[in-house]
Amino acid sequence: MFLLGLTGSIGMGKSTTAKLFADEGCAVWDADAAVHRLYSNGGAAVEPMGALFPQAIVDGAVSRPALKEIIGKDPNALKQIEAVVHPLVGEDRAMFIAQAQTDIVVLDIPLLFETGGNARVDAVACVTVDDETQKERVMARGTMSEAQFEAIKAKQMPSAEKCARSDYVIETDTIEHARTQVQSVVRDIREKLKNA
Repeated sequence: MFLLGLTGSIGMGKSTTAKLFADEGCAVWDADAAVHRLYSNGGAAVEPMGALFPQAIVDGAVSRPALKEIIGKDPNALKQIEAVVHPLVGEDRAMFIAQAQTDIVVLDIPLLFETGGNARVDAVACVTVDDETQKERVMARGTMSEAQFEAIKAKQMPSAEKCARSDYVIETDTIEHARTQVQSVVRDIREKLKNA
């Protein structure tokens, strides 16, 4: 089994690219979706998070807006939250990998390099697009202001650096272009697995 880390900054087309890998018969694990499961009603993070920050629990689930507010007021809160969530996300990922029936497992992790996750995969694919398109995509979602987008971007490793550190770079300027690149990455990995 080959573990491929999929990463890329906000608005680069990572979710779309993850679906393209799924279309090619890869199992795809999504870090954001895992956090969603952990935070939802009955999720594994609800109880430990409630013990730390009771005000973060709304209707039996962890409220992301409430967490944002807590982090805004207390800079140390993020470290405490990560100490609860990261091990649970790690367990979720390990379980997914153990149950996967495919030759290639794609781990969709936005902050792969920032969290050192690149050390736990066999190769890394980074999605990228020009700055203008990135900004247009994020603004088109209508979920954040330009200032919020710039703040998130500032926290992430520059795209050029992510690309330079990756084994594969997938340009997501068009879906067709992205698809042919994903197919070529999958072919390359399957070739390597055959010759291993």
